[in-house]
Amino acid sequence: MSEEKYLEDLKDIKDIMNRSSRFISLSGLSGVFAGIFALAGAYAAYVTVYEDQNYLAYRIATMTSDSILTLILIGSVTMILSIATGIFFTTKEARKKNQHLLDHNARRLLINLAIPLVTGGIICLMLLSKGLIGLIAPLTLVFYGLGLVNASKYTLGEVRSLGIIQIVLGATATYFIGYGLLFWSIGFGFFHIAYGIVMHIRYKS
Repeated sequence: MSEEKYLEDLKDIKDIMNRSSRFISLSGLSGVFAGIFALAGAYAAYVTVYEDQNYLAYRIATMTSDSILTLILIGSVTMILSIATGIFFTTKEARKKNQHLLDHNARRLLINLAIPLVTGGIICLMLLSKGLIGLIAPLTLVFYGLGLVNASKYTLGEVRSLGIIQIVLGATATYFIGYGLLFWSIGFGFFHIAYGIVMHIRYKS
């Protein structure tokens, strides 16, 4: 057996093991679009919450019931668009790699991702009902990061790195609480785009 044939066989074995133990069809393009939607949502939230207010000089926003409902609507639309785009691109990627979209590994990934996300969502809604708006952006970053780290063992290793970055950003935003929207834009926007580009280039079929 030639050395080239031996290396090729090792690569095939590694691919088979990856397919059997991890969901490897995550699309980098879905990360790029999620980041774009997040930046658009953050801008819409900025215009809504800080309209006629100097954000850099006054780091406490005046919230009304209308602005809170608008924020919830913006967040919901951003999430729906990101999820729909993620499903679309990941489905295409799974078909190219002959991997089922909802196989055993994908289900484990979603469950482990959902536990911190649902927990964080419930906590953020409770904080919102108490008027503690400033903690919501930092905590969404933290719980999202925890979800990524928790789910990363069932998918590509880069997801864990992104999760750790989100946790650090969220913890930092908790200290600089008046700048939560800025940190949220960096975490969900710019880092998602950067992550998506790297993933698209690295794992492009």
